[in-house]
Amino acid sequence: MPEARARAPARRFCVAPMMDRTDRHERYLLRLVSRRAVLYTEMVTTGALIHGDRERLLAFDAAEHPVALQLGGSEPEAMARCARLGEAAGYDEININVGCPSDRVQSGRFGACLLAEPDRVAECVAAMGGTVSIPVTVKTRLGVDALDSLDHLARFVDVVARAGCATFIIHARKAWLKGLSPRQNREVPPLDYGRVRRLKALFPELEIIVNGGITSLEEAGLRGSGLDGVMVGRAAYEDPYMLSEVDAAVYGDHRVVPSRHELVRQFLPYVEARLAEGVYLGNIARHLVGLFRGIPGARAWRRHLAQHACRTGADASVLQEALARVPEPGSAMAAS
Repeated sequence: MPEARARAPARRFCVAPMMDRTDRHERYLLRLVSRRAVLYTEMVTTGALIHGDRERLLAFDAAEHPVALQLGGSEPEAMARCARLGEAAGYDEININVGCPSDRVQSGRFGACLLAEPDRVAECVAAMGGTVSIPVTVKTRLGVDALDSLDHLARFVDVVARAGCATFIIHARKAWLKGLSPRQNREVPPLDYGRVRRLKALFPELEIIVNGGITSLEEAGLRGSGLDGVMVGRAAYEDPYMLSEVDAAVYGDHRVVPSRHELVRQFLPYVEARLAEGVYLGNIARHLVGLFRGIPGARAWRRHLAQHACRTGADASVLQEALARVPEPGSAMAAS
């Protein structure tokens, strides 16, 4: 058995794994805003990792720590192999996706459909935990289809916890595998934070983190009451600067957070480094669209990025030009 997992992240505030959202560019940007929030990758399937471009799929910057790799799969041997790859790459945690409701994951027998197979998830946890020294965690839904009760959820958690999982991130909605699209599954099934709290009461020794429908830091505090942490998804992507208060409010870390303008300036060296590797500017700039949300000049910022970041040969000057269109507090432009 591996040694005790000494590098467990402090998961009091996490940013959810989101497909086509939480890539390495987004995570680097968020890390400039908060140095304490735990960041999660997009889901990476075991098949893609074993047979695809591992270097690209696992790439991240050291500045992103603490950062977790989310895996999608259901075969214990493959999950253990990919967990080893993730640990070797330097990730702080391996998370198993037991919540995604898309057709793709159903056909591959992973994601939310695994809620109906707690023994299989337990086998994956045991295989992974037996080969890595970092935490293996599970992100799941309240239920799936007709399996929608506290009793079923508690049985699932009990079986998986006995295999070695001590941390469960609970999206406070059930999943409908038939009849709802992945987007509808994020919005239609009702939220039930009470069930998450009842689960915590049943398993006080486990780390229980709530996810789903949290739109602000204030709401995070409300929804996370009595639990071990919160995970925020789309709200953090649409308004990345919401993380500017996380370190102080959640972790008691009162360092000076850079302004939005300074954040862009700090982000530029990263952008230039990625462009030198052949990354397309549009793939980076898309994560910046919401940075000035609710701030004078936000529309001009978004418009300039939309018009110029997608052009062939676009470079970091596009971000500087867009930034010049947003009044900076204390500047002559802001005072005019």
